[in-house]
Amino acid sequence: MIYAQILAGGKGTRMGNTPMLKQFLPLGKEPILIQTIEKFVLEERFKAIIVVCPADWVTHTEDLIHKYVTDSRVVVITGGAERNDTLMNGIAYIEKTFGLNDDDAVVTHDAVRPFITKRIIDDNINAVMHHAAVDTVVPAIDTIVRGEKDQASEIPIREYMYQGQTPQSFNIKCLKKAFNQLTNAQKAVLSDSCKICLLAGEEVHMVRGEVSNIKITTPYDLKIAQAIVEKRVII
Repeated sequence: MIYAQILAGGKGTRMGNTPMLKQFLPLGKEPILIQTIEKFVLEERFKAIIVVCPADWVTHTEDLIHKYVTDSRVVVITGGAERNDTLMNGIAYIEKTFGLNDDDAVVTHDAVRPFITKRIIDDNINAVMHHAAVDTVVPAIDTIVRGEKDQASEIPIREYMYQGQTPQSFNIKCLKKAFNQLTNAQKAVLSDSCKICLLAGEEVHMVRGEVSNIKITTPYDLKIAQAIVEKRVII
């Protein structure tokens, strides 16, 4: 079975003073979260589409989905304190509700990347059937500088550098095993889900993302997203 998990647990601190969490802000005629969910509803191969959000926002999320989405595969559950806790809450829900088979997979995506394309979703599904972990990336355009406290320590060759996006997709049993092998110290600093598998020695396959698959994190990002939506309406 293949499952989708929409990660909507972020607090949105970089969005500034807004009346609600960034994933619930309007983008054109619909909230950002709804536009993201609608892309996944189009994929018939998903057994369930799990939206994971903060506990205080579960009712609001369910109300939005009831208003905009008619697909019964979409369910809402409570997230965790950190991103990977939220991810594992979704995995626990899958295991409890459906059980787990060796080849079950999950396609995880940021709720605030509403411009995800069918091609990217297809590529993730096809790749995770053959690889334990899959990351969506685009080649780095700018030079990457590694440093700490205003001191550059390394400038890697840009040809080998990529910018990570989502979806990130996993064989569920491999992800669970890798996560359970992490120390508490590793979990505390882990900001990327694919790194769970890398730390466990699993290979991470890469598929091509799109520059347009932006993450709406700041007020500037929201302005860009609004411009994209308005341009599509005009066209």
